[in-house]
Amino acid sequence: MTTSTQPLLTLLRRIERGLDAIIQPVVFAGMAALIGVITLQIVSRVLFSAVGWTEEVARFLLVWITFLAGTLAFQRGRHIAVTFAVDALPGRLRHFARLLALGIMLAFLITLIVIGYRYMQVQSFQKSASLRLSMTYVYAVMPICAAIMAWYALVDIIELLLGDETTHAQEEPL
Repeated sequence: MTTSTQPLLTLLRRIERGLDAIIQPVVFAGMAALIGVITLQIVSRVLFSAVGWTEEVARFLLVWITFLAGTLAFQRGRHIAVTFAVDALPGRLRHFARLLALGIMLAFLITLIVIGYRYMQVQSFQKSASLRLSMTYVYAVMPICAAIMAWYALVDIIELLLGDETTHAQEEPL
């Protein structure tokens, strides 16, 4: 890695940390809200009559939390992966295999952005049963999170192309 590429990598990593700083508290707040809504649902069913909207809110929160937490796992390299074959390859071949895998992931994520956006548009007329919330907001999580993960994959590709073998995903501890 040359000193001329260092500012670019620093900027890209700073943007990733910024995204991370936004997503982490949102996931935490979503989990806290999910616990609160489910607790309300249980208490209202036991002590009073059931609050109708709690099931729908819990479902929507779970969907958003799952996708957002998935982006955090992707950024940290925590998704399930079988790496023994790639790790056994010699240096340049290992480098090429990682680039190929990231390229395939990027292509998949771009496809997911397009499909998710189209699906969001098709379902835009639909309203949720109890909240009467446009389902566009629920389905928007798919293209949004796919775009964030595509950004992370693109940054990893740039890091590999510029010769920075130690990506931030490998540096972060559990």
